[in-house]
Amino acid sequence: MKFPGSVLISLVLFVAETATALCLSGAYRAAGDRMWQWLTLLFALLPCALVQLSLVFIHRDVSRDRPLVLLLHLLQLGPLVRCVEVFYIYFHAGRVEEPYVSITKKRQMPKDGYSEEVEKEVGQAEGKLCTHRSAFSRASVIQAFLGSAPQLTLQLYICVLQQEITAARSIFMVLSLLSIVYGALRCNILAIKIKYDDYDVSVKPAAYLCIFMWRSFEIATRVTVLVLFSSVLQIWTLPVVLVNFFGFFFYPWILFWQSKSPFPENIEKALSRVGTTIVLCLLTFLYAGINMFCWSAVQVKLNDPDLINKSQNWYRLTVYYMLRFIENAFLLLMWYIYRTDIYLYVCAPLLVLQLLIAYCMAILFMLVFYQFCHPCKKLFSSSITEGLLSSFTFCFVCKSPKSSTLTDKADLKSSENADESQSSNKTIDSPNGNPHQSVSSNA
Repeated sequence: MKFPGSVLISLVLFVAETATALCLSGAYRAAGDRMWQWLTLLFALLPCALVQLSLVFIHRDVSRDRPLVLLLHLLQLGPLVRCVEVFYIYFHAGRVEEPYVSITKKRQMPKDGYSEEVEKEVGQAEGKLCTHRSAFSRASVIQAFLGSAPQLTLQLYICVLQQEITAARSIFMVLSLLSIVYGALRCNILAIKIKYDDYDVSVKPAAYLCIFMWRSFEIATRVTVLVLFSSVLQIWTLPVVLVNFFGFFFYPWILFWQSKSPFPENIEKALSRVGTTIVLCLLTFLYAGINMFCWSAVQVKLNDPDLINKSQNWYRLTVYYMLRFIENAFLLLMWYIYRTDIYLYVCAPLLVLQLLIAYCMAILFMLVFYQFCHPCKKLFSSSITEGLLSSFTFCFVCKSPKSSTLTDKADLKSSENADESQSSNKTIDSPNGNPHQSVSSNA
């Protein structure tokens, strides 16, 4: 059974960042900076509450008789309780014989054009651990982009205004950056697991390293650009943020309305239509928060049963990075033109060049990941180089037949994989006659 290391990392980052935020908020209060105090508390407690809500929702605690667990979630101690429960399950697994097991069917990665299907027994303990891993992965994404990303932007902005980097703020900013990068990494892994659910996906250390470098350069550059721009043109910061956020928030809804599909009803049986709408709004809210700072590996598709677009859309990826690079360059140009005396001892042209190169490094690591390190690159209908070339052709000339053919192949392949996944995940009877549902691990 796999060690639940991802759960431990998520908990450590969550506790360390929350504790540091509370200490730094107390320091701002002692210094008389009330506005910084309340903003720091807001960006610490709001994602904390959303993390508790997501854990309760995934584990369906409201419909179960667990008042103590619900009370601990209200006290913002839910991740601690869940982590204790995870390690209790892990260390007690195998000591007692389980009354039944479930059987999953997973395909191996194709070799020489052939893909074998392997059956695997999954016990109750391992199934519970999979659920916990999945829940903590989603909680890490929420913590990263609805808490750590705004927090890092705020603290760096304070450092620029006060022209001072204290030890507490530097530690806090490092923790926030690590939390964002880890959340983006989990988002990438979740996207891979969801898109290729019927395959046995194994992510190698080289892939983790590429994702880590890609996300580190991308997020650090984006936050720095936003802080530099907001430090000289405060009045234009809000329009830039709102256009970015609401553009990504409404984009999935616009696609959904254009498709004229029926309203999703299969998210959770216990939810009413209003509850389903709230969940979908929270999902698109998180989606917009992620795309504010970096490329969202998970593309929301509201008319899909899994709410995820499983086709590999190189065109959307290309357009995102082209527009984001242009936006970053424009914001840096505005900062360069309107920079104030606080940047008197900063070599502005060199800083602009370094930030643009850092963003290009992020794109380079992203290309290396998709071209060489992606665990499912053998399933791509086209390589990323072919996809980018066809996307550039579409953007600057017209949509070529090759590009549309590649897109149709990708959509056809994803639909075939989805059909095969639904047919393979069927109920199988165990030797003792008990029917059991197959378990799919998405973490």
